[in-house]
Amino acid sequence: MTASAEASRAGVSWPGAGELCFLDTSALYAVFDRSQTRSADAVAAWERLVRSDAALLTSSYILLELVALLQRRLGLDAVVALQDFVLPWVEVEWVDAARHDGALAVVLGARRHDVSLVDAVSFGHMRSRRVRHAFTLDKHFAEQGFVCLPE
Repeated sequence: MTASAEASRAGVSWPGAGELCFLDTSALYAVFDRSQTRSADAVAAWERLVRSDAALLTSSYILLELVALLQRRLGLDAVVALQDFVLPWVEVEWVDAARHDGALAVVLGARRHDVSLVDAVSFGHMRSRRVRHAFTLDKHFAEQGFVCLPE
């Protein structure tokens, strides 16, 4: 059974082949660090996502955040694994000044300390590319109306 069919049976919307799915720091980090609370959920969702042949998308801000976490907490071997086994299959959308400024305006306008600049940039990328699915453990993506994997 395909990953899309498995997800449909479970009542979860799943990206189809070629459909974009945004990769967030929280879930990617949990795939690398098996001591994380929801690591098993993230690993299972990652495996289904890869089998689904969805198109994978992330931002340069996610990569900056993720590499810093991996390097500091897990070491350079984890960064090498990201570089060699994940990034070759991921489209990276680079954050330009306009996207950065727009996201910062959102963060400042929201007056919430729990929504980061990285999150706001991610939401902007997802909306501009019409991405519905996010591989994330961050509840803010669901609050913004995106389908979160794992659920």
